[in-house]
Amino acid sequence: MIGLGLVLGSAIGAVMFVKNGIDPLAPGEAYYVRYDSTTKLSQIADELSGKVVRHPNAFLIYARYRKMTLPVSTGTYQIRPGMTADELLAALRRPIQQMVRIPETNFSFRTARLLEQKAVTTEKDYLEWMNKPEEFAQEVSFPLPEDSLEGFLFPDTYDLPPLLGAKAVIRRQLQAFEKKILPLVPNEKTRMRTLIIASMVELEAGVDDERAVIAGVIENRVSKKMRLQIDATVLYGMREWRRLFNKDYRHDSPYNTYRIDGLPPGPICSPSVASVKAALKPAKHEWLYYVALPNRRHLFAKTYEDHLRNVARARQLRDGVSP
Repeated sequence: MIGLGLVLGSAIGAVMFVKNGIDPLAPGEAYYVRYDSTTKLSQIADELSGKVVRHPNAFLIYARYRKMTLPVSTGTYQIRPGMTADELLAALRRPIQQMVRIPETNFSFRTARLLEQKAVTTEKDYLEWMNKPEEFAQEVSFPLPEDSLEGFLFPDTYDLPPLLGAKAVIRRQLQAFEKKILPLVPNEKTRMRTLIIASMVELEAGVDDERAVIAGVIENRVSKKMRLQIDATVLYGMREWRRLFNKDYRHDSPYNTYRIDGLPPGPICSPSVASVKAALKPAKHEWLYYVALPNRRHLFAKTYEDHLRNVARARQLRDGVSP
């Protein structure tokens, strides 16, 4: 009987150990944890000890009882102090999926801000890694530029969970570029020029059927050695996205196409497939000028005098005055 009593006492002690050891801690704010490889549950229990898990060994015994001891998959998870053991075990089986749309019209610094807002990475980290192309040279099958990956970070909708990190985001964007854009621009000698023009088309065209037309205007001005005078390049050099004022056109930047001749030194965004195709096959015409209308279309002109008339008409439409 004494032996039986000892066994029962030990069993009751073990049960109480587990029961007390998995009691929830004080409630707190939810937060994210990230595992970049498959991770043992025992390691996670140790890392969460005193934060979400009261006693790691008790938690693991309970997990074995629930038959939920499989390693935790790569991913980001949301947990919080005050979770029950069952809630935590369930949360560690549900990696977060967060679909993030990176617009075609984003300058890289706008994408960086978006990713920070989504808790994917910090703005600083994204911009730092974007300016280290050499770190990604082995990730792709084509040569990367030396200074910046602007133009090569394909805009799309990606699954970018919180805490994913800048390198992983850029890696995915480069892989998408390799799949969707590289086949269109296989010629390394002309690739950068095409991307520069496509990036300006991306930010200037408001409707698809005008992309090639605007690409034609850019080519016409380049061939006549006219300055491009594209507002989006000024904004890129200023690292801002807002309405321009007269003083802004004097901003000293290699991207200010009101002050420099020819094309800017690099792309001002990472263009879409449609804009790349437009840059590759610009429309043939004699237009040298265009002005935007309220409906996002443009009025095109061959002469400066006609352009001024178009500007006046566009202004009347914006002001709600019948031309």
